[in-house]
Amino acid sequence: MSLTVGTVAPDFTVKDTNGNTVKLSDFAGKTVVLYFYPKDDTPGCTKEAQSFRDSYAEYQNKDMVVLGVSTDDEASHKQFTEKFGLPFQLLADTDGAITKAYDVDGGGYAKRVTYIIDSEGKISQVIDKVQTATHAQDILTSMS
Repeated sequence: MSLTVGTVAPDFTVKDTNGNTVKLSDFAGKTVVLYFYPKDDTPGCTKEAQSFRDSYAEYQNKDMVVLGVSTDDEASHKQFTEKFGLPFQLLADTDGAITKAYDVDGGGYAKRVTYIIDSEGKISQVIDKVQTATHAQDILTSMS
């Protein structure tokens, strides 16, 4: 059972693709798209990442932050990012703490769930039925 709309999004501190420390609170005042996915460089996860890559300029124009989260490590994220030219941060939830906090633990991997977190840090949307190839555009459509 995912977290519900209106819930304050759990804060976290984790490393990104480049080993930088990232906290959800770093993005206070912005809308954050926090998307969880099972594994780097697998067919569905690649399509989903490419959908965000291809729509990234639109997200930037709306001052929205895109963060991808899986239990893969920084090296895996770096390889995935470079292979597909991903312009957004991937978060290395290697201990599964974020996955558990957001209730998307699939037993050693993150289930495919996306949370939209508003500028006040509350969850405004929960998307657990994801069409990987069109996910980024589906979110933009739902928010316009």
